Amino acid sequence: MASGGKKSFRNSLKESLTGFKKCSLKKTETKVTTAGGESFIESHDEDGKTVSKKTVGQTYGFVGWGIPDMQVGEILPGLLLSSQDVACDQETLLNYNVTHILNVASFVDEHFPRNFTYKSMKMDDHPDFQISQKFEEAFSFIDQGRVKDTGVVLVHCNAGVSRAATVVIGYLMSREGMTLQHAYGHVKDKRPAIRPNDGFQSQLKVYGEQLKRQR
Repeated sequence: MASGGKKSFRNSLKESLTGFKKCSLKKTETKVTTAGGESFIESHDEDGKTVSKKTVGQTYGFVGWGIPDMQVGEILPGLLLSSQDVACDQETLLNYNVTHILNVASFVDEHFPRNFTYKSMKMDDHPDFQISQKFEEAFSFIDQGRVKDTGVVLVHCNAGVSRAATVVIGYLMSREGMTLQHAYGHVKDKRPAIRPNDGFQSQLKVYGEQLKRQR
């Protein structure tokens, strides 16, 4: 570009920036859906601050096509495995005689605290997350719920595929003396959708080796 052209371009750019007015920008809105399925509309006010408004209704955060996953895996007497959708449906919980709920999901509230005993544990569905370090705390809660003759514990994450499944598999290995292969196959038979992420599967393998040395 010739020197005259460069000068003309700089002058034009300077004029554009000088005449810029923030009010001339078009307002935009962004729809955000959390892992728990809640939807928000985010926009910016005149000062540039983010304004978030919750939309009416709720979608299903981790279930495709907006269809709730209501399949309940009956793992053992007093131990169930499911997605978040079951934990949000009181009628289903009552039908399965649930008394305790172990929630390892992201952004899922304890919906019925007056009706069930809850324990919420933060677990990330990421291969690097050390889920095995949470096992004993989770297992103790399951034990407490099942110790009563009528106690039934539901373990759920968001999709009921990775985190909750890993906890339940580990529980069978620890409390029922199952091998990883046996425990995985048993849970898979009761809830076919399970698929712990690769990192969790590696941790379960190491956990199985630790249990074997202790016995």
